[in-house]
Amino acid sequence: MSLLKFSSYTKQFAGFSKMLFQTKHRILFQDSRNLDGIQDQSIDLIVTSPPYPMIAMWDGIFSQQNERIKESIENEDGYTSYTLMHEELNRTWAEVDRVLKKGGIACINIGDATRTIKGIFKLYPNHAPIINAFLSLGFDMLPTILWRKVTNCPNKFLGSGMLPVGGYVTLEHERILIFRKKTKRQFISCAEKENRMKSAFFYSERNKWFSDVWDDINGTPQIIKEKGVRERSGAYPIELPYRLINMFSVKGDTVLDPFLGTGTTSAAAIIAGRNSIGIEKEKRFDKPINQVIAYFMDKAQYLLAKRIDAYVDFIKQRERSGKVCRYKNMFYSFPVVTKQEQKICLDAPVKKVDNGQDFFVAHEFFNCYTSQHRRVSV
Repeated sequence: MSLLKFSSYTKQFAGFSKMLFQTKHRILFQDSRNLDGIQDQSIDLIVTSPPYPMIAMWDGIFSQQNERIKESIENEDGYTSYTLMHEELNRTWAEVDRVLKKGGIACINIGDATRTIKGIFKLYPNHAPIINAFLSLGFDMLPTILWRKVTNCPNKFLGSGMLPVGGYVTLEHERILIFRKKTKRQFISCAEKENRMKSAFFYSERNKWFSDVWDDINGTPQIIKEKGVRERSGAYPIELPYRLINMFSVKGDTVLDPFLGTGTTSAAAIIAGRNSIGIEKEKRFDKPINQVIAYFMDKAQYLLAKRIDAYVDFIKQRERSGKVCRYKNMFYSFPVVTKQEQKICLDAPVKKVDNGQDFFVAHEFFNCYTSQHRRVSV
C-alpha cells in the first residue's frame, strides 16, 4: 500500500522527474580539535552532538585527550573532570568558529549529566560551558530547543521515596543550543533567492519545528551490528538533524558534523539535498557509517512521502474547518497556506558513487504521484 494519500490533488509532472543534481560528501577520520583540511569560512551549518562530559560512557574518550582528566576521574574530583572535559570541547568550538561562514548557524545537541561521586549526587550542566564558549567566540545565541526524551521506565524517580528533601527531579530532556556567527545571512542574487524558495518548509512544519519544545521525536532504530561501536554510539534519531538542516540551511549548502559518530548527520544531509563533511576520530566507525548512510538512503523516499502526507492531511483538516488556502504548490499542485510554499520541491537521493575519500550522491525530483514506495517503518 502506498504511503501517499492525496488523490484529490493528483497531477502528473513527468518532466520534473528528470531534474538531477549532485551533492558531495566527505568522511574524515581525525581529531575534531584540529580541522585541518577544511578551509576557513567554508561551512554553512554545524549540526552535532559531542561526547557529553561527566557521562561515564565518554570517560575513556576524554581521558585519552588529557591525562589530567583520567587522574581527576580516578581521584573522584568531579568538578575538575567536568572543567577539563569542557576545555577539550572548547578546542573544537574554536575550530568551528574558524570554518563556519559569517551568518552561519551552529546547532549543538547536548545533555546535562547527573553523577554520584563520593556518595553525593549532583547535576553537571553541560549546556552552560558550551554557551559561554560560543559567546566568548563572538557568536549570537538564538532561542534554545528542549528535546524531551520520554522515558518508559516506571521507576524513574530518584531519591528517598515519598519523603521530602531527598528526591531529585528526573532529567528527561536534552538541549539543542543554536548560535549564529556574527550577522544574519543574506541572499542577494536571484539564483540564491530562488534556491531559498525551493528549500522552504511547509506551514505546519514551521509551527512544529520552531517550537521551543520537541516532544514528538522518538528513539533511533538499532542499525549498528558491531559490538563495542554500538555501545559507544550516542546517535540521535534522523529526524533531529534532518529538521535542523531544513530549518537553517538551503539546498547545496555544506553541513559539518565534527562529532559524526555513526553518520546520522551525513545521512540527514543527503536526504535534505545538502553537501556534508563528517569528522570521526575512530576509524572503526567506517563500516557503521556506511551502514547508516545506506539504510537511510533506502528509506529516503518514505521519509519524503511522510512529509508530504503530513502536510496534505493538515491542509484537508484546514479546509474542512472552512479555512481557504489561496495558493498552490507549483511542483505538486496541492494547496498551500502561504506564498512562500509555492516553490517547495523535494529531491530524493537515487545513487551513491564513491571517489576516494569523497563520495557523491545523485538526486532527482521526488515525484510523489508516481512513487511506489511502500510504508516501511524507520
